[in-house]
Amino acid sequence: QVQLTESGGQSVQTGGSLNLSCVGIAPLFGSYAMGWFRQAPGKGREFVAAISRAIGATGYGDSVKGRFTISRDNAKNTVYLQMNNLVPEDTAAYYCAATRRGGGGFYYTREDEYEHWGQGTQVTVSS
Repeated sequence: QVQLTESGGQSVQTGGSLNLSCVGIAPLFGSYAMGWFRQAPGKGREFVAAISRAIGATGYGDSVKGRFTISRDNAKNTVYLQMNNLVPEDTAAYYCAATRRGGGGFYYTREDEYEHWGQGTQVTVSS
């Protein structure tokens, strides 16, 4: 069983930065590929960023490329999402997800590829 807990969400102004964290309680946390998704009110869940369990391969949604960075520290069982140059369109609940599928060098961009989810942390960006 994997338990994921996100933190770091808060209200910021346009152009601001936030660093979200997701702590995983699981044996062999480093064996999970991790992802971040977000969901704005009235919209479906959107892929934000993902990182493989080894090598550190990363992928990003088009709307966040160049502004967001995903990273992980397996010694701390934590994955991070550094968000810069935030805009109101980034306002959403942000969710951390984990999967053990596939090989060490792969990351995953679809919701149905992840087995474990956190409860989310709210990010609000005001203009």
